[in-house]
Amino acid sequence: MHICFLSHEYPKPGLNPGGVGVFLYTFSHSLVSVGHSVTILGANDSKEDEDQANGNLRIIRFGTPSLPGINWMFIAKKLNTYLKEINKSKKIDIVEGSELALAFLTKIPSITYVIRLHGGHHFFSDSENRPVNFWKGFQEKRSFKKADAFIAVSDYVRIHTAKYLSFHQKPLATIRYMIDQNRFSYRAEYPEAKPYSLTFAGTICEKKGVGNLVAAMPQVISHFPEASLDIYGKEWFFPNGESYTDLIKNKIEKMGLGDKIKIHPPVSHDQIPTIYSKASICIFPSFMETQGLVAPEAMLMGKVVIFTDKGPGPETITHGENGFLCNPLEVSNIEDTIITAFRAREKFTEIGKEAYLKASQMFNVSNVLERNLSFYNSVIDG
Repeated sequence: MHICFLSHEYPKPGLNPGGVGVFLYTFSHSLVSVGHSVTILGANDSKEDEDQANGNLRIIRFGTPSLPGINWMFIAKKLNTYLKEINKSKKIDIVEGSELALAFLTKIPSITYVIRLHGGHHFFSDSENRPVNFWKGFQEKRSFKKADAFIAVSDYVRIHTAKYLSFHQKPLATIRYMIDQNRFSYRAEYPEAKPYSLTFAGTICEKKGVGNLVAAMPQVISHFPEASLDIYGKEWFFPNGESYTDLIKNKIEKMGLGDKIKIHPPVSHDQIPTIYSKASICIFPSFMETQGLVAPEAMLMGKVVIFTDKGPGPETITHGENGFLCNPLEVSNIEDTIITAFRAREKFTEIGKEAYLKASQMFNVSNVLERNLSFYNSVIDG
């Protein structure tokens, strides 16, 4: 089988990939390892074109245009041109992209087109309580009409997206992300973990719950004076160019907690396991996720995780059994959840083991790979 992924997020040396890029890397290599061919096609972070092949994995990055307002037209033209050339040299069975990816593609009849729901414009507009942008909404509806099949990364994103967009009675399945357990491997004990320490990793922005997490720390520290919080992530900027990280740093300084709350520069994905290993609790109080990788990655290591109770949180963690869930919109609930978790620290090894078992069942590479291949074959044959 030859699968072509349309993505601008595939990891590149020197750049810190998001969750979709990390998943695509793991998925692509797992497909190649069992004999399938994979092509990654997307825009580059520069104006230069790149075309790299390593066995059955080919990565094509085309130069990004810099024409605001009409970039989409040039990107669509590039995608269509490349897809014709790629298909001519080696027939493509599946073209897969995210919610907007198919909007301006000219479909090739011999190819099956799949949309994987990573969280589209309609999904996040509703969850973030902001209006749907007409142009992006139009593209998403147009893209959905062109899809031959759909994969959702969680039940929540599948059900929630269906409230706003039609799947047009096409094949639809929920298939989780896969996580490399050679990288995020289980250990029963972490002697290097600092007592009462919390670690967050992700984009430092409001919707990831960073502001409310920081606001919860004074109450946590009043109960556990040793408590500390380490925040790792890339900066996010407001439309006026101001840094959200700077706003949080000022907030920490005004609270007089500079010795308790540290903001660190982003780290490479390879460094994340080491970062998690030093924490008593890994915490991700995001306002919304489609699934997210950070929580299950930590769970696979046997770490105690506090995750959001929104979206797919309850699908991922059973509160009090294999982790904890908090309401990220309420500072008091974040406080209570952290305090409850620290009070259960004698059960951390047991909770961590249960977290590993749950995450291994849901995100195991071989199981998820088999489900994807089964679905691909069913929609090709159909």
